[in-house]
Amino acid sequence: MAFDELLEDPVIQKYLHELVGPKGMPVAAAPPDGEVTDEELAEELGLELNDVRRALFILYENDLASYRRLRDEDSGWLTYLWTFEYEKIPEQLQSEMHRLLDALEEREDYEKDNEFYLCETCGIRFEFGEAMEFGFECPDCGNPVEAMENTRLVDAMETRIDELRDELNVEHGEA
Repeated sequence: MAFDELLEDPVIQKYLHELVGPKGMPVAAAPPDGEVTDEELAEELGLELNDVRRALFILYENDLASYRRLRDEDSGWLTYLWTFEYEKIPEQLQSEMHRLLDALEEREDYEKDNEFYLCETCGIRFEFGEAMEFGFECPDCGNPVEAMENTRLVDAMETRIDELRDELNVEHGEA
């Protein structure tokens, strides 16, 4: 099978699992060579047809599977023949990493640009304006909210951002 090497990579396995979930993973992890129907996959893998169809549709939405339709001349029924296109996975992963980098940079800016307060009893975090609006008391329990230091969070984000930039070979603001 052409996809064996790709599917041995734990990162790719995790990516596929995140896409299709545990019920769809048998479908994603065992792509056949050539075309296959959803019914054939369900029977071969011993899965519910709806679980197979859901996984196939998710793979299709993510450009990792395609299909063509055939109409049965006698019954008029449509048959979908599915083809897996896992050669696009590395490109998809890189795109996901760029989206993650953008989101982390945006969140880092938010964390740096705001002052936060925490209700230690409820674990609820408030921005300065919200805390001020509530008189620096938690609206749920009435306890005072305390200024919250988020330096460790910002530092962890910066570390992860630097790692992603290195991995993607991009400079600050290039993602």
